[in-house]
Amino acid sequence: MSGNQVRLQAIEQITNRAPKEVAQTKPLSQIWANDVFNLQKMEDALSKNAFKAIKKTVQTGVALDNSTADIVAAAMKDWALSKGAKFFSHVFYPMTNITAEKHDAFILTNSDGNAINEFTGSLLIKGEPDGSSFPNGSLRMTNAARGYTAWDPTSPVYIQHTANGATLMIPSVFMSWTGEALDKKIPLLRSNSAMNEAAQKVLSLMGETDIADLNSSCGPEQEYFLVDENFANARPDLLLAGRTLFGAAPAKGQQFDDHYFGAIPPRVQVFMQDFEDQLYKLGIPAKTHHNEVAPGQFEIAPYYGAANVGADQQQLLMTIMKKTAKEHGFLCLLHEKPFAGVNGSGKHVNWSVGNSTQGNLLDPGKTPHENLQFLLFCGAVIRGVHKYGPLLRAVIASAGNDHRLGANEAPPAILSVYLGDQLEKVFEEIKTGKLTGCTDGGEMDLGLSQILNFDRDPGDRNRTSPFAFTGNRFEFRAVGSEQSVSGPLVAMNTMLADSLNWIAEKLEAALTTQDQTAAVITVLKELVELHGNAIFGGDGYSEEWHKAAVEERGLLNIPTTADALPHLMSADIVKLFESTGVLSPVELESRYEVYAEQYNLAIEVEAKLTSDIAKTKIYPAAISYLSELTHASSSLSGLGLDLNPTVTKEIVEHANGLLVTVTKLEAEVVKHDFADAEAHMRHSADVLCPLMTEVRAHADALELLVADELWPLPKYSEMLFIK
Repeated sequence: MSGNQVRLQAIEQITNRAPKEVAQTKPLSQIWANDVFNLQKMEDALSKNAFKAIKKTVQTGVALDNSTADIVAAAMKDWALSKGAKFFSHVFYPMTNITAEKHDAFILTNSDGNAINEFTGSLLIKGEPDGSSFPNGSLRMTNAARGYTAWDPTSPVYIQHTANGATLMIPSVFMSWTGEALDKKIPLLRSNSAMNEAAQKVLSLMGETDIADLNSSCGPEQEYFLVDENFANARPDLLLAGRTLFGAAPAKGQQFDDHYFGAIPPRVQVFMQDFEDQLYKLGIPAKTHHNEVAPGQFEIAPYYGAANVGADQQQLLMTIMKKTAKEHGFLCLLHEKPFAGVNGSGKHVNWSVGNSTQGNLLDPGKTPHENLQFLLFCGAVIRGVHKYGPLLRAVIASAGNDHRLGANEAPPAILSVYLGDQLEKVFEEIKTGKLTGCTDGGEMDLGLSQILNFDRDPGDRNRTSPFAFTGNRFEFRAVGSEQSVSGPLVAMNTMLADSLNWIAEKLEAALTTQDQTAAVITVLKELVELHGNAIFGGDGYSEEWHKAAVEERGLLNIPTTADALPHLMSADIVKLFESTGVLSPVELESRYEVYAEQYNLAIEVEAKLTSDIAKTKIYPAAISYLSELTHASSSLSGLGLDLNPTVTKEIVEHANGLLVTVTKLEAEVVKHDFADAEAHMRHSADVLCPLMTEVRAHADALELLVADELWPLPKYSEMLFIK
């Protein structure tokens, strides 16, 4: 079957496909958290003493005794069996950006040969998967295989349904036999603990006596693409690399700005509602969904929650999204740049810190210049971004995200903080050593009687900033759509802990000679003088900013993963994680090794796919068309007519250029004798990526020259616009 026949068949199947029939959505009150063993269900199932103990553990992280764990496990088992579960699984989050599961049955045989259901506290608390077969950065040798999972009571267990049964899923940490963290959850829990300890010092110095444990919160906005499976199955690059390695730009892309917030295609709407009903049953508060900027691109944003639970739910959301999309005949693409030339996908992480006694400590209130606690915590964030900008860039580094950062569609690879006009003015005044007040946004009055006036926000938003204040939280906008949010959360919590410790030390000294207001201004004045260069409210995409940021402000422009990841091993970042107890030097080094290897492997897979598709699909199509043109030219010559040779010449040039460049690429991709991980990454970034780009340039030029009926790959115009 020719390439065009494959594409025509796919188009016919898509256009004749009706949306999947799904059950009518039920009211939220009937489905919310049905499949979650939350505190409400625990209260119904446990004795008063057992419930009191587990509630304290969930809310404060205090240790649970073994006898109570047995009681909780028994109730959990009974609830799971009532939901049709025969298996349980410790679900954990290794350094792969995806989840891992080991399933065990609720089964025990006795001497009579009968089987009974069993689930004890010891089975709930601990599991034992292989510790050497997951990415570990040489923390574990192949012959040292033991690893442990351990139940995290602060993240609720839930039921995972399939067509033929159900499994009790138990969020867990994952560690080696020697106690090193092999996952993303342990550092996240440690970072929150470090932040809590440092924040309590500052609040105590500010005169607070009733201070509940502080927690960070997370509200991730997930962008993604949907491509019909009929097209996706004809694109090996989409299936294996998650992005199109070839594809000429269509005549229409996103230049009309007509997709953003446009009417959602009916088939996509059915998928979204089915998907979100599943999220609601799992207690995941999906808040908004809409069309994104690029054709075929969409977004879902859950409401914010505790960072640890939010990170677990984000992993679950991605899993359910992919599974549900497949059921509706789509391939869900979470790659940061699946299509060249149109908007890429990010995962904006909204982050704040607070507790039940002081509330959200990043909420400025109506008079932020008088809210000293807010100013201290906001200042701590500014210091953290300035001092540890390379860390923030490293934790969002990936082969996919390199295609977004620095382009005019995503925050740049220079880390800066956007505060908005109101707060920027406040911190400018702090530099002078005094605070005189601030202006609000005023009232929005359109002069239309039927439109009610409303209060305008005190500052605009800045979509070009990688780290922007958005009213009562910071939004880390540079996180990649395919990435776990745990890494960014660990970095933000840890840098905040370090800055709050610095503030506590300075504030304690200042309070010996000054009143509270004067002491706070003294500390913040020094902070802004040292770290105010990170504050920027202008266009982060402009060439002027890129130049000024580096040359005048001393900020780093870190464009690629190969540039970013080595910063993890810099002395100040090693000290940061070790001093806060979040990651030991060996744990941090293991992450550097793992992420470097993942980057190199991703580029290697893309390089091999580039070579394979170019040689076996694109070049043969070009030669077939060239043969047809040659035959046509010969026939026309017999009639005394000549065929314009321009097209033939261009096809020959690009076909030959394609093969020549592929040969170079194949010679480079097999090289393996590198001095270290950094040298290997430099080869991937500086040699393999440019060669792949060169191969693509020839291939995309051929797509615009070769007859449509011979082109073997579904085109952008088809994949992006036919749903």
